[in-house]
Amino acid sequence: MKIPAITGLIKRRILLNYRVEPDVVQAIMPSMFRPKLVRGYAIAGICLIRLEAIRPKGLPALLGVSSENSAHRVAVEWQDASGSREGVFVPRRDTDSRLNALAGGRIFPGVHHLSRFDVSDEGGRISLKVSAADHAMPLVDLKVSESEQFQKGSVFESLEESSRFFENGCVGYSSRPNSCILDGLLLKVPEWNVLPLSVEHVSSAYFDDHSLFPPDSIEFDHALLMRDILHEWHSEPVMTAAPGDRNL
Repeated sequence: MKIPAITGLIKRRILLNYRVEPDVVQAIMPSMFRPKLVRGYAIAGICLIRLEAIRPKGLPALLGVSSENSAHRVAVEWQDASGSREGVFVPRRDTDSRLNALAGGRIFPGVHHLSRFDVSDEGGRISLKVSAADHAMPLVDLKVSESEQFQKGSVFESLEESSRFFENGCVGYSSRPNSCILDGLLLKVPEWNVLPLSVEHVSSAYFDDHSLFPPDSIEFDHALLMRDILHEWHSEPVMTAAPGDRNL
């Protein structure tokens, strides 16, 4: 699925990150991927992103659109013709934009569920809830605040190490329903910058699902924040999973 370069502003991006037993995340991914490990743990999480002035590159910002979006993801590695690659596998995307929901998986890579986003972002404190029609409980529910201290006890030794990890994994692949095709997107951020977040509360209907993630297999690790970042989206070549691969 080829699209022209898309540009705009990341007004707010929260990365909620979990450390997970590798065999558990391997079971939810196409077999072409393997978890990218940090000190023996796989890294999964949720990207919650507000996009503004999104439009094809070259058009004026006033023609752009804005939306709240979320992506559940797992950091992965794989091999292709160019060698070893890294990025994320995205099992689920949600948006409050009807345009994104209609275009996703058809015109724009990645199927998006149309969901409700309730957001408060004031004075360095952020509360955000994502409600989806296919989940009785909130898909995501969090309360965080900006901080100067990186999360103690994280599997990452520093903010800088965490920042490099996620900056290097800016290619995302997601599956189409009832298809072996995986659509790819590359996020280009010329001036990458993240800040630590202090977490008061976080819950996830997906990562708290014990049928997918047994209680002893997953633990919340840390959260990061990006604000007011210019960026571009570019298509990546599609990949094809094995016909019998059930993790799509």
